[in-house]
Amino acid sequence: MIDALVGKFAQKEAVVGIVGLGYVGLPLLLRYAEAGFKVVGFDIDPEKVEKLQRGESYLRHIPSHRISEAAADKRIEVTTDFARAVEVDALLICVPTPLGKHQEPDLSFVVDTFEALLPFLRKGQVISLESTTYPGTTDELLRPRLADRSFIVGEDIFLVYSPEREDPGNPDFSTRTIPKVCGGDTENCQKAGLALYGHVIDQVVPVSSTRAAEMTKLLENIYRAVNIGLVNELKMVADRMDIDIWEVINAAATKPFGYTPFYPGPGLGGHCIPIDPFYLSWKAREYGLHTRFIELAGEVNTTMPEWVVGKVVDSLNNQGKPLRGARILVLGIAYKKNVDDMRESPSVVLLDLLREKGAEVAYSDPHVPVFPKIRRFSFALASVAINKEILRATDCVIIATNHDDFDYDLVRNKASLIIDTRGVYQGGFPNVVRA
Repeated sequence: MIDALVGKFAQKEAVVGIVGLGYVGLPLLLRYAEAGFKVVGFDIDPEKVEKLQRGESYLRHIPSHRISEAAADKRIEVTTDFARAVEVDALLICVPTPLGKHQEPDLSFVVDTFEALLPFLRKGQVISLESTTYPGTTDELLRPRLADRSFIVGEDIFLVYSPEREDPGNPDFSTRTIPKVCGGDTENCQKAGLALYGHVIDQVVPVSSTRAAEMTKLLENIYRAVNIGLVNELKMVADRMDIDIWEVINAAATKPFGYTPFYPGPGLGGHCIPIDPFYLSWKAREYGLHTRFIELAGEVNTTMPEWVVGKVVDSLNNQGKPLRGARILVLGIAYKKNVDDMRESPSVVLLDLLREKGAEVAYSDPHVPVFPKIRRFSFALASVAINKEILRATDCVIIATNHDDFDYDLVRNKASLIIDTRGVYQGGFPNVVRA
């Protein structure tokens, strides 16, 4: 059975199913279609499905013409009907894995999606989980459910874990060019996984197990979280010492070995880096281990919005103004520059903290025209255009996300107070405060 499945991928006769058509799933759907495979996309959101059926993109970094071209060639179909899972030879599960209220893993999306697919699975399929999670998820949660349906993993159905590595808005890397880590539950599962990805990704990196692949993803993001936590802490030390941390980082970056620059900010954002470290910390406790480095970095990073608000309060005080009633304009509410992705954005936390303290808040973000419905936060706000009248009427402008579209010269020339959390302004300006 494994040889037949591998052969179908080699001949591009396999039908690929992508479950979850967000920032991970949609690029995968298009990549498989562009490589010549027929692809069926699954999502529970009918609005997304309807847009894709009309050939429209809902992600800024994916142009609509890529969708309409693939649809015109009849390479893609999208549906909310999970019963169609029986038609595909592969299922790639790309659903969210957020944190719960107490920073514990919330795998409800993974489990609920898998349970919804189970009645429609058949022999000869390969199933790949791409959602970031703790080591053991694939063999502890998915494999037993397959066994309960009388599937023999590695013989008549194949299970792999291959973590997503998307970087939305990064023009230097694409789904095709980013190497793909893949770990199979058995040797045959690994063969199936390599066949699944080997014909659409330039480099597939095999590892010995699904747990090794799960840990690989966590290491990548914990590495970033810990180093960002370090530089955020150093930012606060440098501030007290009246040293420009960006000048220091740029000078250190000239060392050609043994140093990689990381940059401070108003906090961590995106679906991976703020969340993934806590997945490993939670799992480590099962083994009697306390991940002190990881948790300390998380503590530092999650307090950054409060640090920024403190700088706003102090800077307004220096001008004889209170925060309560002050008009605050936040520039950028996406979690990083030049994207429309607001997942775990520290800008949203900033808005919430400022509102709680009585400030009148507004935001400007060319990529997020209306504040969307998201977990935990609710704002009846729409993006405002930046002009000299708006800037003059604002008591404080916070640069929270440094989109290229902003006119930073206009902001500097017209705003009375700027809190710069991204190091946009190099050199000293009387109305600019680094945070």
